[in-house]
Amino acid sequence: MNRLSTAERATIIRALVEGNSLRSTSRMTGFARNTIGTLLVEIGRAASEYQDRVLRNLGSSRIECDEIWSFVYSKERNVPPEHEGEFGYGDVWTWVAIDPDTKLVPTWLVGERGAADCTAFLTDLASRLRYRVQITTDGHGPYIPAMEAAFGSAVDFAQLIKFYGTDPNEDRKFSPPVVLSEEVRIVQGDPDPGQISTSYVERQNLTMSMGMRRFTRLTNGFSKKVENHAAMVALHYLYYNFARPHKSLASPYPRTPAMAADIADHVWTCAEIAGLID
Repeated sequence: MNRLSTAERATIIRALVEGNSLRSTSRMTGFARNTIGTLLVEIGRAASEYQDRVLRNLGSSRIECDEIWSFVYSKERNVPPEHEGEFGYGDVWTWVAIDPDTKLVPTWLVGERGAADCTAFLTDLASRLRYRVQITTDGHGPYIPAMEAAFGSAVDFAQLIKFYGTDPNEDRKFSPPVVLSEEVRIVQGDPDPGQISTSYVERQNLTMSMGMRRFTRLTNGFSKKVENHAAMVALHYLYYNFARPHKSLASPYPRTPAMAADIADHVWTCAEIAGLID
């Protein structure tokens, strides 16, 4: 990366965080795809290390969690026999936590959807929080034992289970399913019923798909290597947390989630992000 200036790295980063693939970024910037891929891995590692260091002692009072599906290399049904069951081929899940008040994403984990990664994800989340919090998840089974392992009794935990189906009044072939009913389960502690929600973390799914080509469905922009996939997720959340003012935080002045959480004092530029690997 020594051959790229900070301004050149910032130009590439700007294209990547706006949802462009490696190939389209190459066409837009004129840099070779391998150069862009190498930069992505380096800046992704730096973004992950920086956020791991500064997203600590957070004063959040409530958190929403979810797990988002994607795939790497190929769809699960098309994974070659020699790679069956190998992580990084087929289904890959991203665990995400969000603070609904500041919109900060304090942690995420790229991995599998099983109990081990669920526990690792929640344990990391617990290590970043200053106070007892209220957490809402969907009905995914591993959350219950993982929550106890990560937080013990120091959490107010509820699950919001949504049941989806087809809208009988909708005729379009590709219409998404609609929520037919919801069920609330109080799992632990004394969560406030009025704050039991997964709306913000579910909205985060759209933010991810708009900001990362790899999460767009019905496309050929998926990651070919899980290392690139994880690097892009780390870069995306650095940009989201520190460099992209959130519309709901615009008063009294434009703020990012990191500013709302008192972690940053200004809106970062892509040049500042590029500077993490100087």
